Amino acid sequence: MEEIIVIIFGLIVGSFLNVVIHRLPLEQSVVSPGSHCPSCGVPIRFYDNIPALSFVILMGKCRRCKTRISVRYPLVELFTAFSFWLAYRFYFEQQPVYAGFCAIFLCLLIALALIDLEHQLLPDELTLGGATVFLIYAFFNPTVTPIAAIATAIGSALVFAGLYFFYLKVRKIEGLGQGDIKMMLLLGVFLGPDRLVIAVLLASFAGLLVGIFFIIFKGKNLQLKLPFGTFLSLGSYISLFWGRLILKAIQSLYMI
Repeated sequence: MEEIIVIIFGLIVGSFLNVVIHRLPLEQSVVSPGSHCPSCGVPIRFYDNIPALSFVILMGKCRRCKTRISVRYPLVELFTAFSFWLAYRFYFEQQPVYAGFCAIFLCLLIALALIDLEHQLLPDELTLGGATVFLIYAFFNPTVTPIAAIATAIGSALVFAGLYFFYLKVRKIEGLGQGDIKMMLLLGVFLGPDRLVIAVLLASFAGLLVGIFFIIFKGKNLQLKLPFGTFLSLGSYISLFWGRLILKAIQSLYMI
């Protein structure tokens, strides 16, 4: 029963994340006005705003103007519900408060990943706002000490800032965005050093694979800009649950 409640709550939160993902890059309020069709502007009735289910009932179209609704909306809702369930399964029994903060962290990752993917933007409201929340929580986080959390956040942000200015000075391009630097504050203060290392490694590897794909099959060059925040979100998502296992597996390779 608890797991069902967690999943339903995840669906509801996922519906709100869709609002954040759509409106925040446009500098619109995520509170007012209420949900409405972005095409015809007609307010969405409550029975047409049931997470995931309404999309199926309406066959992916607005009831009023019949404009097609992006499949992203139900996917975000379902993935958020799945993420909440994962946090519950992994952490709730032993660390219920930590599981709740994991859910908040996962919401930020989902929103940042999709906003950066679509707009190549990482809003301060999510990066710096999230970093502030988790900085306070660092004094209660059972998985990392406050000193380690703060040092990891500042240290990783400084490393990314160094890379940013290196690319800007040497190659005359922005190899990383300023949003990536701010995002490292968020990731570092919650994940701590071990899991952040794995998150960055996974993000870099995923970015490399995608970059190679676009260069070989899409005719792009080395000036190709990729939304690294999306890859950081992916790496952090995986590392939150399996980072320490991956780190142990890597360490074991050097002990053979």
